[in-house]
This record gives sequence, structure tokens and C-alpha cells, in this order.
Amino acid sequence: MAEAKEVLLSQSPYSELQHDTTSGTVVSATPARRRGKCLSRRTGQRGSVYQPACPDGWNPKRPCYGRVWIDQPGNPERVRHTVSLGICRTKTVARQRLQEWIEREGINTKEYFQQNTAPTVTFREQAEAWLASLPNRRRRPVKPATIYGWRTSLNKWLYPIVGHLPLAEVGNAALKAVVDKMSAANLAPQTIVTHTRPLKMVVASAINSEGEHLFVRRWNHDFAGMPIIDPTKQPRYRLLAVLLAALGLRVGEVLGLQTDDFSSDCRVLHIRRSVWHRKLQQPKTPNAIRVIDVPEQLAQVLREYVAGKSGLLFCTRKGGPLSYRNVVRAWYASGASCGHALRRFRTEQLRRQRVPEDLIRLWLGHAAQSVTDRYAQGLSEDEAWRQRWAETVGVGFALIGLHGVTNVVSIESVRVA
Repeated sequence: MAEAKEVLLSQSPYSELQHDTTSGTVVSATPARRRGKCLSRRTGQRGSVYQPACPDGWNPKRPCYGRVWIDQPGNPERVRHTVSLGICRTKTVARQRLQEWIEREGINTKEYFQQNTAPTVTFREQAEAWLASLPNRRRRPVKPATIYGWRTSLNKWLYPIVGHLPLAEVGNAALKAVVDKMSAANLAPQTIVTHTRPLKMVVASAINSEGEHLFVRRWNHDFAGMPIIDPTKQPRYRLLAVLLAALGLRVGEVLGLQTDDFSSDCRVLHIRRSVWHRKLQQPKTPNAIRVIDVPEQLAQVLREYVAGKSGLLFCTRKGGPLSYRNVVRAWYASGASCGHALRRFRTEQLRRQRVPEDLIRLWLGHAAQSVTDRYAQGLSEDEAWRQRWAETVGVGFALIGLHGVTNVVSIESVRVA
């Protein structure tokens, strides 16, 4: 008989329990694997209604209340929440009002459940984990320069304001606090938009084991006071792109241009410096220190633009160099080409017009290729000869809107191979 009991016990679903055959009592239990939280196994999610003043019946003239269990970030246990439902004629009406409130608040939705039962992590912790994953991910790994820009936004603006907040609390109110702080510092609209992008990406990077977003956000830019970028009010980017395409400059060189780098008639440009990480430095190579001849068509625009100015030709409100990343982002937003694509365009134009190779290397800042090239360096001192070729080649595209000192200049068409 005892053997039969042992066999039955071994086949029982409670076989994990250790049984003392001498006393016939359960003395200990092997801890069973505890399942994680699941919304489908929750009880009491529909809530209950009651009237504190009428425990024995329903009074249609007295106020009623509803109680429902809700999850809170960082709290392992649910918390009972009380909702005022007002005066309801019947208990059924009160239940309907409570269900409407539950649906309106979304406390029984999958998104709300995942967001409030996820492990507590601060914005800073999630941001650091997100940055560390960017260069090694399989799909679209991020380049170091891009990561550098995002880290700058995090360290300078986002961490001091929202870095200590739990990630679940970083929403539109936190975004508004960041925008207000930047606006108070008189940052430009484009700068504010640039610095707030990592905030949204960090929140979106939090996912569960199924790859679903833990914190789904509907960003309200009107509530946050996010500025609107008007490309028509940023003509400097247009003229900057024109100089790249018309003169074959490098981006760092054009960002380092100063008004005194031009001759009085703006027909000759001296390249003396470059910009890297918003700091002035020497050009890329010794050959990059050079002169470039400007066609009269473009010189007219430059004379208007530099009139009454001093210092950097393209600068921030405080007079410092522009950020290369901000410039490139503005061009991409408008669908334009940038960087070396425009420099290659200029090279093709010079070759099509059969410009002497000595002059092409001078204008582009390339080194001599042979002893003969070094012997012919005296040609670079013949300004009249250089400018005849500059007028022959021109800029290679049409300039439109040459009016006023704001210089609203646009490239009508540039074909880049």
C-alpha cells in the first residue's frame, strides 16, 4: 500500500514537493519557476463600484466611486486606485462609467501594461546602452561622427534636464522642459530640433524580448513648443552651397572663410584656414593654402554679402564657426547634394572647359604631379591669365535672386555624377 502511494505521488503534478514517508507530511518544497507578469492572467482589471454612504443598498441620489488595480513604474505590486464617478441612477450605470474611464485611460492596454511593469531604468542609463549598441548593430550601423554628435546633445542638454528621470516618465512634459531650456538659452530653431532628436530615439530604443516598444509616445510638438524650421529664412546655407559648387572648396574650408580673405572686388579668394569640430585650424595640406579666382557673376553676389560684415563669412549668432553636421543636415533636409559631390562637380566643369591642369590643381589645392608641374608654378602668379580662365568656365549653373544684402541665392540646376 505504501509503495502504491509513492508511485501515485511521483506521477502527481506536485511531485516537486519533497515528501517525508516517515511522518506522512510535506516538509519542504522545491521553488517552482515563477512566470512573469501577464495581462491575461490579471484579475480585478474591470474594477468595482461602491457607495461608501450606502453599504446595504444603492441610493440613486448619492455619489458613487470605482476601484481598479493599476500598475505603477518601479512598483512590483499593483496599487488600488479610486475614481469618482459622480451620481449614477443605478449600479449598472456606475459600472459603465467606470469601464469608460478604464478605456479612456488605457490601463488595460498592452502598451500601458508593458510600460508600467518594465524594469525601472533612468533616461541616462538607457541612453548609454543605446549609444553603445549603435556601432555594432547588424542593420544600419551608425558612424562615429554621428554618435559623437548625439553624445554631445545628450551631455550638454538632455542629461542635465531629464537624465535622472525614469524612462517611463520621459514624455511630452519632459520634451517641453528641454525645449523651454534651449529657448531660454537663445538657441536657433534648427539647433533645438537637432538636440531633441536623441531624446525621442532613446525612448524608442527600449524594447521587450519580443522586440516591441515599451514606451509608445505620440509626440505633441505644439504642446512642447517645438520651433518650426523655415528654410527660406536661412539664405547662408544657399550661398555656402554655391561656393562649394562654383569654386570646388572643401566644406571645412568654406566654414573657415573670413571677409578679409577676399580681395576688395571679391575676384580673388585666399584659402588660409579650415574648420574641424567648430574649431579653426590649418588647411588639410600645404597645397590647400592657395588662391582661387572668382567669376564676376559670383563676385557680384559676394560683394553684396560681405558688405558691412567682418569676421567669419558663415557663423553662429555668437560669431563662432558653424557646425559641419548642422550644415549637412540642412542640405539633406532640402534634398540637395553636398560635400565632395559638389567639389567633384566643379572638377568636371573645369575638365570639360579644357582648363590647364596646372590651374585645376591650383584652384582645387592638389599637389604637383611632376617636375614639369613644379617648373610651371610661376603661372599661378599671372592673375590676369587665371581670371580669363575663371570667366571662361563661369560657375557652371544659374544663380537666381541676386537682390539685397541677404543674398537669397539658389542653384537652379546642378548635375552631379
